[in-house]
Amino acid sequence: MNKPLIGAFLAALLLGAGVAPAVAAESAQVRESATEATPAPAAKAVTFAGTVALSNCSGSVVRSPGSAPTDPALVLSNGHCLETGFPGPGEVLVDRPSTRTFTLLDASGSGVGTLRASKIAYGTMTDTDLSLYELTSTYEEIESAYGIEALELETAHPVAGTAITVASGYWKRTYSCDIDGFVHQLKEGRWTWKDSVRYTPECQTIGGTSGSPVIDDATGKVVAVNNTGNESGQECTDNNPCEVDENGNVTVREGINYAQQTYNMVPCIGLGNKIDLDREGCGLPKP
Repeated sequence: MNKPLIGAFLAALLLGAGVAPAVAAESAQVRESATEATPAPAAKAVTFAGTVALSNCSGSVVRSPGSAPTDPALVLSNGHCLETGFPGPGEVLVDRPSTRTFTLLDASGSGVGTLRASKIAYGTMTDTDLSLYELTSTYEEIESAYGIEALELETAHPVAGTAITVASGYWKRTYSCDIDGFVHQLKEGRWTWKDSVRYTPECQTIGGTSGSPVIDDATGKVVAVNNTGNESGQECTDNNPCEVDENGNVTVREGINYAQQTYNMVPCIGLGNKIDLDREGCGLPKP
């Protein structure tokens, strides 16, 4: 995992307090043509608005397309960022009381307020590495108080080659790269994750970026949640995940980082933003 705290302090010393966010360079193409082509609409720049800082990780306020303004808001992060500790293989947490707090960030990365959980709506490290907190505030209350809207969850499987930004509320730093591909099984220590997102090498995420939303640059929607990377080239050990294909072949990619897709959790979010693992299309593991 991109460990919540171990390694984060050292990274801070190395990076320094004044490091500017990494921004992907945008290549310009000049086309000569007898007729003028209509330019494609420019993608909105990804900002920190809607991201949050946890005590040990990153996260974001998210909504499904069906979420109502009056629904209690949800915060997305990793299962390994839970205050209860790492869930064991096969362990799924549902509706556990929580009073955890989150620092809400504006577009520039400044903290503008504190949000509080009422419960861990869902958490696991089985098949995926995911936590969802239900807040004591609704979406409209957050927008009214801070002028910040939740990030919308994408409902479709992402596509290789998509330009993405990993936005870390913990570090107030962004990482820009592309989706390199997808991993049949990603194994790390005792845990196995399925259909994980692999980044191109430019996204060199570090400890504390765990739980960051992975945002599609073109749509501004969340397509995954950042969770791990191979730090030292070891095979399938803690902090050194390995890739396993359909035939059982193992590949180690030192220095490459990964995320867990989120489209498959959208059908699990029912009326009132309640997690219902029996809803049609829900792809999350059950207790």
